[in-house]
This record gives sequence, structure tokens and C-alpha cells, in this order.
Amino acid sequence: MRIESSVTSISWIPSEAVEGSTKVPFELGVAHYDAPPPDHIDNLEALREADRFRFANELRAWIDVEDGRITGSGYSGSGHIGSTTLRLGGRSVTLAAVSLPDKQVEPAVGGSSVRFVQTAGGRTGAPAPRRVSHPPYVQIAAPLAWTTLSLTIFADGTSSHDVVGASPFPRHWIYNERGDLSHKSGLVDFNEWMAHAFGKHTPWGDEDSPALVTEVETALERELSTHIMRGGAKPRISTLAEGRMLMHQGDAGKDVYLLLDGVLAVDVDGQIVANVGPGAVLGERALLEGGLRTATLTAATKCRVAAIDGTEIDPELLQELAGGHKREAAPA
Repeated sequence: MRIESSVTSISWIPSEAVEGSTKVPFELGVAHYDAPPPDHIDNLEALREADRFRFANELRAWIDVEDGRITGSGYSGSGHIGSTTLRLGGRSVTLAAVSLPDKQVEPAVGGSSVRFVQTAGGRTGAPAPRRVSHPPYVQIAAPLAWTTLSLTIFADGTSSHDVVGASPFPRHWIYNERGDLSHKSGLVDFNEWMAHAFGKHTPWGDEDSPALVTEVETALERELSTHIMRGGAKPRISTLAEGRMLMHQGDAGKDVYLLLDGVLAVDVDGQIVANVGPGAVLGERALLEGGLRTATLTAATKCRVAAIDGTEIDPELLQELAGGHKREAAPA
């Protein structure tokens, strides 16, 4: 019997991810940010043709099982590279991206499972001249972007996946074997990527970057994030350095926050009960429970946060959001 499974990453450029002078071509409309990918994928090639991602890593694999014993295994997926579209003088110019060879580790066969590891990625076709902090100190070609995914298939038909490594830019979204969004990269570091993601500092030079991923937010949080960013009141955007506090348990507060980038630690009574990543909507419980914060939120990494007055949001939606979170219910 053959058992197949998959894990896929889609990498894209959100509007809040680019920093410094490199934002200029985006703000002038020469380059473009990407719309968020869908919550479910069933046709990766259609997304590529529609210019919906910069690259994708599709790790597909299979095992053969006879009488509970693994008799064979192999890869069946690959990387997918997108393109770069520039708008110059009223015309669109599409530059083919540069794909690097996929790296597939020899399957690790255990007694009841097989683990597969695949790296895929490349760089845009547009040059990115810049100074860098190590030899040759100047780079013309764009930095490399990639993900390294692992997939373990078990003889009982189940599977699990993980993100082994990833470039610090752009944003990486992870999809399970059903094509459903399951995790997101927690932090985009554009400056780190521009300075280091080339040559030996990539998987093709035998050096990967550890990946920080968080579970995906709820559907309601995605709906509220649109309201916060595009509703009637303009959100206040702020940056938190690692270790800085967003809110303190017991303090008064009425703002609701949308975490745009980074990871926040949720602390209740001195105990970390959760880590939340991009897309999380936070702070609603104070508006429902006497106006006092019920948890302390601290930046586990550098964070960017959007804030609006909680009275701008329907109280029923806040109640539903609070019921789905339960982050303050610290384990006994």
C-alpha cells in the first residue's frame, strides 16, 4: 500500500515587511507588494501564474507499506519559483526569477516512519545593489529566499510536518497535507536578509537560518484584522523592541491590537501561557471584563503592532474573539 502526504510553504511580500530606501520602488508603484495568499490551496500552479507568490516549496513524498513494514519511499514534489513584475513608464516588465536546485535529504527510514527534508528557493530576477557586512562587501544580485521543510510519514497513514529553516524574508505561510493554512513565520527581518542571505550563508552554502513559526490565527481574527487596517479609524502603528512590554496585567486599557509582525509572549500571573504571531488580535478582554488587562504581553522578538480604540469594534465580535482565545486560562 502506498501512503502519500505533503507540506507546502508559500512565500510572499506583505506591505509592512520592506524597510528603508528599498520601500521607494514599492511606494512609487514600480514594484508591488503581494496580497495575502488564500487560507486553502488546491492549485499551486494557478497561484504562480496569477503572480500570487514569490516562491513555493512543495514537499511531497510517499512510502510503501506491506504488512506494517516500510518497503520503499521517495520524493514527488519540488520548488516553484514566481516572477518579478516591474511597472516602468506605464508598461509592465516581467523578469524571470532565478531558481536554485532543490535540496532533498536522503529519506531517514525508521521502524514505523520515514522523514523527508527538502529545501527550495531562489532569488528575484531584479538586481539589488547594496553594501554587505562580509566579503565581498558589495552585492549586485538579490539575496536568496528559501524554506527548509520536513515531512514525516508513518506506516499507520498519518503524517506530521515542521519548518526546519527559512530565510528571514519574505513572509512564509505553511500548509498541511489537506492544503489548509496551519502555521506562519513569526518574524520578517528585511535588513538581516539583505545583509547576509547570499553565498555560504544559505543552505546551498551549507548554512541555514532557524525558523520561528507560530500557529495560524482564527478566521475571526483574519476578519477583524481587515477591519482594523481598513476600517473607519486609522490604526496607530508602533514598533516594540525585543523585551518591551505591550500591556501589563492589571493595568487599565481600551485599545485592541493587531500583531503585524513578530512574536508576543502571553504571561498570566507570572507564567507564560502562549506565544502568538502575526495576525493575532489582542486586548479584547479588558473591554469585556471591567477595563483591566488580564495578561501581560511582552515582545519575544522585535514586533510591529497596529492599535485602535476597542469601541470601534462590535462588542459581539469582541465577545466571540475572547471565547476563542482562552489564552489567559493558565494551566493549573
